[in-house]
Amino acid sequence: MRDRIKEIATELLITHGYRGLRFKDIADRLGTTRANIHYHFGTKKKLIEEVIHEYVDGTTRQIVDIWTDQQTSFIDKTMRMMEFNRLRYARFNPRGKSGRPWSLISRMRLEAELLSKSSKDVLRDFSLKTTECVTAAVLHAQSTGELSPDAPTNDIAVQIVAVIDSAGSITSDAGSFDRLEHLYTAYVHILTHAYGGKKPAQAVAE
Repeated sequence: MRDRIKEIATELLITHGYRGLRFKDIADRLGTTRANIHYHFGTKKKLIEEVIHEYVDGTTRQIVDIWTDQQTSFIDKTMRMMEFNRLRYARFNPRGKSGRPWSLISRMRLEAELLSKSSKDVLRDFSLKTTECVTAAVLHAQSTGELSPDAPTNDIAVQIVAVIDSAGSITSDAGSFDRLEHLYTAYVHILTHAYGGKKPAQAVAE
């Protein structure tokens, strides 16, 4: 029951935000009572805190898997990151041409003033860990000759981290996935032309 509560709470938080999450809606979806939700989590704040921690932890693990894979090129890592975003986007935007929220991280940052210190720390640490992994991936690409050793490591990393960090907001503002895809492919296009590396055909911005 706890896992189902958190699963539905995650969906409702993404869709309706912190203020829009109600125990009644969760209970109705599960065919149970609000008292049962309170029994498992106590307060709305505690439920949201646990949901945020688990969501960010799971997302971080997947990002680490993508960016620390030494069997793939930096360009391939970037495109895998885009596809990871696309899968999450498609869950909430199945027709592909809408800007509904799909990222809990992006959604909760918009309501950061309502979050506990622990939740704020988790969101901040997500950005730090992402930066750490991407920077390591740039360094690895330089060591293998995929990217020039003279390329500005931190500048290359910070540009794509900014896209990763803002992915949810980018699709919401654009009303589709197209803008986010263009940012990823344009980044790859510029990077490979400026600092060397093999440019896969699918990575060329139209």
